[in-house]
Amino acid sequence: MSEQLTRALERYREIETILSEKSYSSDPESYAALMKEYRSLSEVFEKSEDYFKAEQEIRDLTALLTSETDPELKGLCESELREARERLERLSSEINALLLPRDPDDDRNVILEIRAGAGGEEAALFVADLFRMYSMYAERNGFSVELLSENRTELGGFRQLSALLSGAGAFSRFRYESGVHRVQRVPVTESQGRIQTSTVTVAVLPEAEEIEVNLAPGDVKMESCKSSGAGGQHINKTESAVRLTHIPTGIVVECQEERSQFKNRDKAMKLLLSKLYEIKRRERDDSTAENRKRQVGTGDRSEKIRTYNFPQGRVTDHRIGFTVYTLDSFLNGEIGGMIDALRIHDAETKLASGRQEE
Repeated sequence: MSEQLTRALERYREIETILSEKSYSSDPESYAALMKEYRSLSEVFEKSEDYFKAEQEIRDLTALLTSETDPELKGLCESELREARERLERLSSEINALLLPRDPDDDRNVILEIRAGAGGEEAALFVADLFRMYSMYAERNGFSVELLSENRTELGGFRQLSALLSGAGAFSRFRYESGVHRVQRVPVTESQGRIQTSTVTVAVLPEAEEIEVNLAPGDVKMESCKSSGAGGQHINKTESAVRLTHIPTGIVVECQEERSQFKNRDKAMKLLLSKLYEIKRRERDDSTAENRKRQVGTGDRSEKIRTYNFPQGRVTDHRIGFTVYTLDSFLNGEIGGMIDALRIHDAETKLASGRQEE
């Protein structure tokens, strides 16, 4: 493997020694920084161990193959050798992806925003399906899920919802989900059994802190109102719902999930800060055209990225041509394979671009 991997493994062992020998009770910031680096290198260490085992297995099988004379055992050996080489190639791609310079936002929490697009009530129902899918995947991988805002429909769907997904590396896992998700199925509202195509828009924003966004006094206008539910009926007699308007950009966010106006304001501010930080992030990315080109998709809300075809039980990601025929389990949160494929493809694209520039 590369010198970069050797350096990463040496640094991993160095941090391991430092953490075991030195007390950081008086310097929590240094300890937190070291632990963050240690966690990021832990995955490289684990993958490299598997890589070296696969290498040794290939050497052993190659030696066995040259000395074996029994046709049946020789055929078995060749089959195992093919599997070991495929495993080595996959691990190499995964390690290369981990060794790429990390996006500074990768370890941030995520603001997930899902909106119904074309398709009326059917689109709203699919918003609920996607939120359930992301919630199951998040909880399975140790991320917590907190609903920030929602706008329900009478049939149990959502016109719009926002949630906070918290945990180390959340943005690195969910970042490729931004874009238009298309669903093809027979709606529950369809009596003739006809397949309908509907769309849902997903936005994944890294959570931002107030100190990272320049909010001048008077930039934000706050309004309070009564919370309302599906159909417009009031579900709260007090004015606890909060609407924030960022005057310079015209961005409006609302939150009515809590009974406390203060808590709703806090959640709405999380949404607003993340939207403003995303503008800064896009300006940063767009300033380097090549950096933008190397990304798997632009994260643009207008880009159709995936189709969920119920009649065929198929999920296809159009950016990398990746298809699975396990739609039911996919919607039950088993989306890790798709996310890993996107991460690896993105890493390989960046590596190839980097080699072309050298």
